[in-house]
Amino acid sequence: MSAPNSSPPGNLKFAIPKKGRLHEKVVEALKGAGIEFRREARLDVAVCNGLPITLIFLSASDIAKFVGEGNVDLGITGQDMVAENQVVVNSILDLGFGKCRLSVQAPVADKIEDVTALAGKRIATSFPNLTKKFFDEYDEKLGVSTSIQYISGSVEAACGLGLADAVVDLVETGTTMRAAGLEVVHDILSTQATLISNPNSEHKDLVTKIQRRIEGYITATKYVMVMYNISNELMQDAIKITPGKKSPTITSLECGTTKAVSALILKKEVSDKMDALHDVGATDILVLDLKNSRM
Repeated sequence: MSAPNSSPPGNLKFAIPKKGRLHEKVVEALKGAGIEFRREARLDVAVCNGLPITLIFLSASDIAKFVGEGNVDLGITGQDMVAENQVVVNSILDLGFGKCRLSVQAPVADKIEDVTALAGKRIATSFPNLTKKFFDEYDEKLGVSTSIQYISGSVEAACGLGLADAVVDLVETGTTMRAAGLEVVHDILSTQATLISNPNSEHKDLVTKIQRRIEGYITATKYVMVMYNISNELMQDAIKITPGKKSPTITSLECGTTKAVSALILKKEVSDKMDALHDVGATDILVLDLKNSRM
């Protein structure tokens, strides 16, 4: 397998999903990390501005293979794809988006409560390696042979068409699964988008820079900066509420009786933190959004 070869010599090759919701999330993360590019219509290669990086747009299922075989240096795909392709890569940063589960699903009408009941049956999936590995344990115990049938798309339709007794597929919201009359019998693994690199890449310094940039952006999407004033005698109570990622920044004000405190807090905790700070006597409480960060 070879990657597209229209990359300038010496550039780091970075594979990202070419379409879908994961593509949109990845492009947003790259933009937030200052990795800018212009992709021409109908082309699956783009050279980045200001950095020796060539983006290669591939299907998410192929990215792990390209990175593992050294055709590209870096990639973003799902943890499930890395496991399914059985490749050796460095998983260097979990990105916190694209979260879903790989699950065994069976028709609701069959009322299957234990996955053991599906051992020896027909299972349709686009994850044959992970599915076989999962059912091998049950096959050995029960002395049966589960039939794994590979289907590249619309896996959830297999039961309704009489092609399979159950499927192994990804579940995000469950809407598609329920529409097909299926329900989860057993979860095989949880997955999310991850940044992976080839262990033998010649661009280790640039890989580290990209990792650091994306990590800074991801942190900025999760946290905000809270700033407030608090009297000296109440400061310890306040910083228990806002300990920061490592520790808060504390500055003495000219009056000598008050401190200015700033700390990172999770976005989802903003309202509760502000209420708690007000209750312990903090004043001038401000919350600021982050564009990017370095830790």
